Amino acid sequence: MRAHALETRMSNSLAGAVIAFDLDGTLVDTALDLTGTLNVLLAEEGIATLPADEIRPFIGKGARWLVERGFQAAGVELSQADGARLFERFIAHYGDHCADASQPFPGVEAALDALAAQGAVLAVCTNKRTDLSHKVLDAFDLTRRFAAVIGADLAPAAKPDPRHLQLAVEAAGGSLARAVLVGDAATDVGAARAAGAGLILVSFGYTETPARDLDHDILIDRFADLPAACVRLLGACDP
Repeated sequence: MRAHALETRMSNSLAGAVIAFDLDGTLVDTALDLTGTLNVLLAEEGIATLPADEIRPFIGKGARWLVERGFQAAGVELSQADGARLFERFIAHYGDHCADASQPFPGVEAALDALAAQGAVLAVCTNKRTDLSHKVLDAFDLTRRFAAVIGADLAPAAKPDPRHLQLAVEAAGGSLARAVLVGDAATDVGAARAAGAGLILVSFGYTETPARDLDHDILIDRFADLPAACVRLLGACDP
């Protein structure tokens, strides 16, 4: 009887919790398609392309930032007009190639299943546009796992603004008092800290400052450790 009660309690240990995820560099390794699109733009403008590893840390603040920062790294400061033109070109090309080389990080699906089995509701809170986020998630049959997908275009302001996270959590039917953001970069840190939500960072994402050096509650190196980290952070069950 006691064993059954403990098993039931553990199975519902995340009941009422919303676990929100960043997308690029957290759920899905999208770097090659994003950096590849930027390099297409550089080549079209007659500018030498950049190594993917050099561009990768610029991912996470949205496509406009990636274009501006990428061209800056190539030695070109964009005018406002050129920035707008290249941003539109980036969106058009990336929309057709957003899942050519991208893949979910190892263990993502099993971790999402485990979180849902423990009662958590899942959401996506990303600075990527919502339509592009759906394209990426749809490509790997991940969209159905999330109660809400909130890109920067649906939020009052993008991460690190806490209202982005608040909207994602509320759209999933939860509250910030029982929410965790799983991310990889300073934008996630800023949003979670300002919103008062728990914060778990992955060590393998895209960030100019290493995740280990950012403020976080828990750092994980693999998705297999995520469910237990969420339980521990939310204090939903005894150790």
